[in-house]
Amino acid sequence: MATPSTPAITLLSERSREIFRHIVDAYVQTGEPIGSRTLARRLGIDLSPATIRNVMSDLEDAGLLRAPHVSAGRLPTEAGLRLFVDGLLEVGDLATEERNRIDVQCQAAGRSLEEVLGEAVNALSGLSHCAGLVLAPKTESPLKHIEFIALGPGRALVVIVTGNGVVENRVIAVPQGLPPSALVEASNFLNRRLGGRTLEEAKADILKELEGKRHQLDALTTHVVEAGLATWAGGNKGGSLIVRGQSHLLEDVTAVDELERIRILFSALESGEQFLRLLELANGAQGIQIFIGAENQLFALSGCSMIVAPYRNGNEQIVGAIGVIGPTRINYARIIPLVDYTAKMIGRLIG
Repeated sequence: MATPSTPAITLLSERSREIFRHIVDAYVQTGEPIGSRTLARRLGIDLSPATIRNVMSDLEDAGLLRAPHVSAGRLPTEAGLRLFVDGLLEVGDLATEERNRIDVQCQAAGRSLEEVLGEAVNALSGLSHCAGLVLAPKTESPLKHIEFIALGPGRALVVIVTGNGVVENRVIAVPQGLPPSALVEASNFLNRRLGGRTLEEAKADILKELEGKRHQLDALTTHVVEAGLATWAGGNKGGSLIVRGQSHLLEDVTAVDELERIRILFSALESGEQFLRLLELANGAQGIQIFIGAENQLFALSGCSMIVAPYRNGNEQIVGAIGVIGPTRINYARIIPLVDYTAKMIGRLIG
């Protein structure tokens, strides 16, 4: 008999596969357990509820199904979902309308990389009805020039030029009433210290110098320098994590304990560390990666699944990843091509 860790499609009869496929389909649609009588009507073939119950019992013994309580129908286990995704799933084609929506929403003209990635993850979240997330690549190209430009009360534009000619524009918050001279002084301060280094190389030294020379820079200039650095650094050593559509995950939440597990999940995501580990996994594999429930430590308490795909730069190097998080009953057949297309589209834009 197959165990939950080693179930194989080849061990299932054609009838068992068909019944199992319909159970998973029903779960994806409703999230509710399905009984033998309901399943007999859905199958539309000449099988009695008793015969279906026997098959369901065998699937449960194999670790592919579970009963939430004694009198209920059956639900797929995480091992069952993995078997379904690996061996029975028929991935659909992406609709032309969905392709167009992603393309239009993510047009790169006049936008920074972070803005493009933000729009991409917004589009993915909206189409999948899941939480979308993307890891923006860290910038390793040496810096050539940085400049702060006033936009209006409380706002300034940071223009950053790298040694290879890439221009990044970021908007930061600055104190009200900031004089233009403070912006000029901040630009001069940073440009004298860039010296062809990457931001990560220059950041620590500059911040350390600020600590020792605050008396030489007024408070407003210091604020601008630190804000400009923090805005561009992205928040962690491996790049910045952008998450959109958290509310989608709450649509299936029915109990307080589920809400708490979702809160823990996003707390872990905000640290960026777990997603960076997922990126490392993606870096060593080809194409889309699917993590179901407790297969990954990040989701062990949340009952969630993740579909993630890496995207590449013009040198075919993996520089980031984009994906979605949803309940384990997400529509894998529809969402997998959404994630795949979005990742490839980002690669074309940054390539």
